[in-house]
Amino acid sequence: MNAPAASKQVLRLHVDGLPAKSVLELPAAPRFFFVRDGDAIVRCNGAAAALGTASGLQSTQACQVEGGAGGATLLRWELVDAGTPAWGGPDSRELIARGVDLPEAGGYLMRADRVDFPLGGIAYTHTHRGPGIRCLLRGTIRVEAAGEVHELGAGGAWFEAGPDPVLAMASASEITGFARVMILPRALKGRSSISYVKPEDADKPKTQKYQVFADEFI
Repeated sequence: MNAPAASKQVLRLHVDGLPAKSVLELPAAPRFFFVRDGDAIVRCNGAAAALGTASGLQSTQACQVEGGAGGATLLRWELVDAGTPAWGGPDSRELIARGVDLPEAGGYLMRADRVDFPLGGIAYTHTHRGPGIRCLLRGTIRVEAAGEVHELGAGGAWFEAGPDPVLAMASASEITGFARVMILPRALKGRSSISYVKPEDADKPKTQKYQVFADEFI
């Protein structure tokens, strides 16, 4: 029996600690920056953007990231070819990396957003049209996917392949929210990627709130 072909691309998430005025140089790749704490200046292709806490920026260009006056902690998602070495600084570490298969002939986009739940909020059993990595910003969450159960706290990261059904239940005692990046077919630009597995869940109230940061072709 032939072994399954290795994925040609990898979606990965790093956390970067940037002291004040320190600089991180990154080569070109589809990526998204999210400032978890502090502030930073991101320079890409001659343009500069000042980012504060809980803001983000998407780029496919080579970028330079500078820690603000109080420093910053960044979450950095990247889509790279398999075998690409990790990029980062002295206080950078990889949280998670997964191989992804992207066979869509029409190309893909990178969507970055934030999802916040009220106490006890539920994301009913669902699928997405593409893979993605989530990182919990606050609270706790229980994720059931692909026959596994994960209990995550702030800073925890997890991968969802897309077609595997997922049920997520937020804490009943803490406000819970996560940031995520998904790789989706271009036809979904500006459109939801979610499908509910159980017909009875489609019409149930959805209490989570969404904030989209980027939805750009790559």
